[in-house]
Amino acid sequence: MKISLETTRKVFFQLLVVFLWFFTPAIAQESKDHNFDIGKNMEVFNEIYRYLDLMYVDTLNADEVIGTAINSMLRSLDPYTVYYPEDKVGDLKTLITGRYVGIGAIIRYNQKIKRVIIEEPYEGTPAAEAGLCKGDIILSVDDSTMIDKDVSFVSSHLRGEAGTTFVLKIQRPSTGNIMTFKITRRAVIMPTIPYYGLRKDSIGYLNLSSFTDDCYKEVRRAFIDMRNQGMKGFVLDLRGNGGGSLSEAVNIVNMFVPKDVVIVRKAGKMKRSNSDYQTVLEPIDTIIPIVVLVNGETASSSEITCGSLQDLDRAVILGTRTYGKGLVQIPVNLSYNGQLKLTESKYYLPSGRCIQAVNYKHVNGGYTEHIPDSLTRIFHTLDGREVRDGGGIKPDVEIKPDSLPNIAYYLTVSGLDSTEVLLDYEINYIANHPSIAPASEFEITDQDYEDFKQMVIKSGFTYDPESEKALNNLKSIIEFEGYYDDAKTEFENLEKKLKHNISKDLDINKDVIKRLISNDIVAAYYYQRGTVENSLNTDKQALEAFRLINNIDEYKSILASPKD
Repeated sequence: MKISLETTRKVFFQLLVVFLWFFTPAIAQESKDHNFDIGKNMEVFNEIYRYLDLMYVDTLNADEVIGTAINSMLRSLDPYTVYYPEDKVGDLKTLITGRYVGIGAIIRYNQKIKRVIIEEPYEGTPAAEAGLCKGDIILSVDDSTMIDKDVSFVSSHLRGEAGTTFVLKIQRPSTGNIMTFKITRRAVIMPTIPYYGLRKDSIGYLNLSSFTDDCYKEVRRAFIDMRNQGMKGFVLDLRGNGGGSLSEAVNIVNMFVPKDVVIVRKAGKMKRSNSDYQTVLEPIDTIIPIVVLVNGETASSSEITCGSLQDLDRAVILGTRTYGKGLVQIPVNLSYNGQLKLTESKYYLPSGRCIQAVNYKHVNGGYTEHIPDSLTRIFHTLDGREVRDGGGIKPDVEIKPDSLPNIAYYLTVSGLDSTEVLLDYEINYIANHPSIAPASEFEITDQDYEDFKQMVIKSGFTYDPESEKALNNLKSIIEFEGYYDDAKTEFENLEKKLKHNISKDLDINKDVIKRLISNDIVAAYYYQRGTVENSLNTDKQALEAFRLINNIDEYKSILASPKD
């Protein structure tokens, strides 16, 4: 029996009507319940606040109370959805553009003297041009004293409108002199590329600190400059780069892959959130060997860059697993000049994977549920190599950096009382050395280190040796279980060997601490570019990247298809 096309259409239409009749009420009911819950809770919130404002024993600060409620709501979602009221919108603009108006210097709190100091001026900024130095103690800004003030208070006074002039009073610790500077604020662009350069073996290196607006142009200009000098391989350092503009990341990838290749797919709740980002220009180099350096602080747009280059088999990724941020934020304008940085979508790399490492749960306002490796899925690169979603970008070559010895941590980490002995030594060294060797060659001498060692010992510097703490823990457990008497002799011998000895610890870790001091001192003469260039002499991961490019067969074997 033949059924006509018209009859088929009628039957299909009738079935569709029945289907919609069954399911439309459920959909409508779900939407109705959702809208009711929103309205109910908004009404309750308004009602609570009205009663508080009317009857609470103290007068409420509306901005503070409601601002706290807003921030608490956002904290239950993810750490990237953030509300910026009008007076904080500048912080968001700085994050996006890398620009702010001020003097251009890193400041920090000195625990020893309880004052805010200049840590490091940026090159070519009002701070550097005025002659501010590492360690300068900030005393006042115009008529406002900065004594006993915290970093945020001092920072707010150093920043202001472009073109405004103020008087800065500081005390220089190396001489004790009080000095006055007249400084004009201007727009400061934080260095996007702290350093790039061509090594003697013709391998180019570029350190990219963030994906701010127009950073692609700077990367392109630097790459072409090094290629014109004879570059045979390229190392892109994205370690510590927390990301930024997605489009800038796509543009940088476009330098090395063909036109019309989809780099990122974006998908969110709203249709307008779904979009593809693809290369739109002809590349400038599709052949040169590339190694991208990454670590646990490589995130967001940095992961788009290294992840897409990995998926397209265009670069070897080297270092440690990246952060794992597969979410995209957009700025939303709010009433009364506020802004909301809102997580609107997830992104997917060319292989189809999303590398978001954390499932954000609304449990106690926390978001710590990491996706275990066993639950990640396998995807494939353009040439068939296996890669996985979830948990960031796993490097093709895993190289862990040298760990920081415990004593070095206490000497160098800001915010600890113990840190300031290192600062005191560096300030004195800088005061006594008008110039130093080029950044790529500088290192303090053994005699310099001996002077530092004696200064540390005389200062009464102390720190918590982890071995002693672990031994004391074990001793407590053994005593509790009643075995200590039997092991007493062994414990006493071990305690003697692990006795806190600053001089011995400084000798054991001499090479590491010498490098840290040298790196700090270089910054005072050659700014951030000098710091990066100096560190390349002993940077374990960077040196492995240079070695790999110089062994081209090994480099190619890492990127080779499993079928080859």
